[in-house]
Amino acid sequence: MAQQHPTTQPETAGEQPTPILGQMSIFAAILFVASLISPLFPASLPVPTPVIGIVILYTLLATHILKLRNVEKFADFMISLIAFLFVPAGVQLAASLDILKAQGLQITAVVLIATIVMLVLVSYTAVGLIWLRQHLFHRKSAVEQETTL
Repeated sequence: MAQQHPTTQPETAGEQPTPILGQMSIFAAILFVASLISPLFPASLPVPTPVIGIVILYTLLATHILKLRNVEKFADFMISLIAFLFVPAGVQLAASLDILKAQGLQITAVVLIATIVMLVLVSYTAVGLIWLRQHLFHRKSAVEQETTL
């Protein structure tokens, strides 16, 4: 029995999900537009086509131009393949073991430092955005500290 996502709302009579071929076409169209945009970036800042496609897809979903039901099944299928898509990267890593042997400590240190810096920056950015929302927009955010009595 297939499980539904808890965020998925029940479908009404007039809101049928898009057929899988239509969902594939939507993804293909977004990727095509992204491939047209990608060469417009300067050579000093190359942005991969799939990254542009993800930004376009997010923008379309966030602005409700594209409904989640129009892409959900194919997106779930693609997410289920993500482990398989990392196999080429693993093969390339195994082929580069001599580089890792020579510079593995430096690479590990850079990855750890970059991860820590990223986590700190993301957390301060989130705190800043919550502060902006509370003080500039005068709204309570969903993230509040719990008080224990």
